[in-house]
Amino acid sequence: MSAPEVYSIAQAPITCHTFNADRSQLALSLNDNNINIYTKQGKEWQVTETLSEHDKVITSVDWAPRTNCIVTASQDRNAYVWSQSLDPNTGRMVWKPTLVLLRINRAATFVRWSPNEDKFAVASGARTIAICSFDPENNWWVARHLKKPIRSTVLSVDWHPNNVLLAAGSADMKARVFSAYIKDVDKRPAPTVWGEKLPFNTVCGEYASPTGGWVHAVGFSPSGDTLAFASHDSSITIVYPGGPTVYTIRLQSLPHVTLTWTAEDTLVAAGHDCQPVVYSGGPGGWSLAGTLDDSATKTGAARVGTVGRLNTAAFNAFRNADTRGHTSETVTDTELHTIHQNTITSVRPHEKGAGGSVLVIWNVSAVSVGGLAGRLGAMRM
Repeated sequence: MSAPEVYSIAQAPITCHTFNADRSQLALSLNDNNINIYTKQGKEWQVTETLSEHDKVITSVDWAPRTNCIVTASQDRNAYVWSQSLDPNTGRMVWKPTLVLLRINRAATFVRWSPNEDKFAVASGARTIAICSFDPENNWWVARHLKKPIRSTVLSVDWHPNNVLLAAGSADMKARVFSAYIKDVDKRPAPTVWGEKLPFNTVCGEYASPTGGWVHAVGFSPSGDTLAFASHDSSITIVYPGGPTVYTIRLQSLPHVTLTWTAEDTLVAAGHDCQPVVYSGGPGGWSLAGTLDDSATKTGAARVGTVGRLNTAAFNAFRNADTRGHTSETVTDTELHTIHQNTITSVRPHEKGAGGSVLVIWNVSAVSVGGLAGRLGAMRM
């Protein structure tokens, strides 16, 4: 397995990140109220711009590939859309913010552009998802709210390819699929496995976490016909609404907090165990295929459980003390046997064909776990 590209970005944790269209630039937040834009210069990423407008920690960022607009969401209950324009004084392109009228009274937690880039969804702690679209008459972004039946903080969202359906995971232990159809913005969508009549705020599907854990991450497959979500009860659930069939994979590791699909039959998830994990399957069933982090074995893709937080010397010493009463062991190895040394907070596609203070680009096509390499194609994370 070829080694991943590892870049030391900063000493502070990376809370969220996103790439521009050609992957030559990277926007990320170092757990503060700024967005730093890095440009690839040789073999390093260098800061070339800093976007400063939020008052509190930025929780999420997304970069629209076609319109080249950046949207940011923050604990200050605001969102901004950043676009480039020519500065008449300097003659150079600068980023300028436009405030979005979210109308929420709790922190914004997650944001994603729709596939057509004509609207975006902002999750919040106000038990609300703000669906934001541009009002050309007043020259600002306005929000319509998805509320019922959300009962707690919304932690993640993901758009269906048809630009209308939206998946959301929340702290009320549910993953839901909503209609975010806006009459003046969207064309009437074609029927899907999620339904035909889709007025705004229609709940097209509701799925509970297997044993009552927060739903940290949700994601539609490339076709939009399958939904995956990761829960705090250390499980991954894959939903086929046309079946209907629901597959649940119980993990031996710590919970995942982020996921992304690399193909219709493959997804990558990561989280508190500090390693990206590959799952593969289809309508006939799903299973864990392996981990991308082979730091423990150096001989290819290791099995999940051979690396990560659950297999450090410190954790084993604690486990022995708890279950066997052994307290004489000396902990000498506190470093994780993974590239990331802390929770992976964000997994984003890099090329089609991370968390802590390190950016890692994983070569997913190099994984060889039960013939998985052929199905992954040329996706890199």
